[in-house]
Amino acid sequence: MNSRRSWIVFGGAVLVYVFSVTQRTSFGIAGVEATERFGVDAVSLSTVAVAQIIVYAALQIPVGILSDRWGARTLLVIGAVVMAAGQGLLAVTTDLGGALAARMLVGAGDAATFVSVARLLPSWFEGRILPQLLQWVGMIGQLGQLVSALPFALLLHAAGWSPAFLALAGLSVLGGAVALALVRRGTPPPLTSPIPTGSFARRLRVTAALPGTRLGFWTHLLGGTAPTVMTVLWGYPFLTASLGLDVGTASLVMSLLVVGAMAGAPPIGWLIARYPLRRSDLVLGIAVVVYATWAVVLLWPGTPPLGLVAALYLVIGVGGPGSLVGFDIARSLTPRHALGSVSGVVNVGGFLGGFVSMLGIGLVLDLLDAARVAGGAVSQLYALDSFRLAFLVAFAIAAVGAAGVLATRRRTRRDLFAEEGISVAPLWVALFRARLRRRDDEPASPGQGRAD
Repeated sequence: MNSRRSWIVFGGAVLVYVFSVTQRTSFGIAGVEATERFGVDAVSLSTVAVAQIIVYAALQIPVGILSDRWGARTLLVIGAVVMAAGQGLLAVTTDLGGALAARMLVGAGDAATFVSVARLLPSWFEGRILPQLLQWVGMIGQLGQLVSALPFALLLHAAGWSPAFLALAGLSVLGGAVALALVRRGTPPPLTSPIPTGSFARRLRVTAALPGTRLGFWTHLLGGTAPTVMTVLWGYPFLTASLGLDVGTASLVMSLLVVGAMAGAPPIGWLIARYPLRRSDLVLGIAVVVYATWAVVLLWPGTPPLGLVAALYLVIGVGGPGSLVGFDIARSLTPRHALGSVSGVVNVGGFLGGFVSMLGIGLVLDLLDAARVAGGAVSQLYALDSFRLAFLVAFAIAAVGAAGVLATRRRTRRDLFAEEGISVAPLWVALFRARLRRRDDEPASPGQGRAD
């Protein structure tokens, strides 16, 4: 545990995840070009992205169970090969059906990656570094989004659709080779409870019913919805087609999603290791900042200034590592023999919120454009005023996620008190008590006593 070999395995697994994030986010960068290449509207385009995410989310639980049985290395190699096939198909197809099949393959391969990496970590590391490592995985993985936002975007505009996506297919093959060469299964963590018997469905029900699993699910949904919406599909068209930014500027703003994730991951990792009973409060606080900033951008009269838009993408980026707190919650509150399947359930959360939001945003954009055309105006599918209303779908999903976090953490805290005698006071009460303790611990001034 925590050996030099552990770090080699960690490095190989994270590199595969970087390549996976590149494959996942590449279609969003090519959204405007895809509209022209396939001759589709916003709903059809969002359907392609949503199909990718649905496949990803649907496979999370099966992949989690398989990672418990087969190990991470096998699934990482399979996932890389499947993603390469999907990107290769997307490079040559010219119809919407082919694009749909291609992105579903990408979603299937991507599904095998993050859960496998998360399942791998407890087999090679232990102690307080473990929750911080998951944040580092998320942070480093965002470099894949940077690859799609900068070099891939430039290659797409310089060389065209087919060469750009064939290059991504080759990158995925390289990821499979890295997994094959560097990743090993490691020492399985000790059992913390008996392995449940019975059918797959029964074991899944037992796992999903655990309060820690549910709290992790809602935490990931709350934190992951906005980053998924903006990175997978709508972030880039909003910048280019709605705000009118050029390719270079839009790519730089998109890269702020990565900067936010990389800047936010280390302090978030430290905070959840230092204050494990306040993890849900941290995620709720991040969500307030994200959606408050987003609201300011949407309510800004006229075109919002570039600095404000950049700030929005930066704080949305922080939401990525915030969503990963859900995995740490589930890891610490569920049996270790089921870490893979639990991680799969949790990972469904953010992507479920993401694909519902993406589809809803596309639907609203199409309805508003149809109403605009019916009124005798020129079609403007990606008009700024349309995005102002369409993005409210993500706000509604986030509200559901926040309600889920608040409801499930009440039960989790009740169970924690009943089983271990640990009482978790509301955050404002804890802050007030901490302030009183600090005041009481201050030394008295010379010549001044303290009343009993």
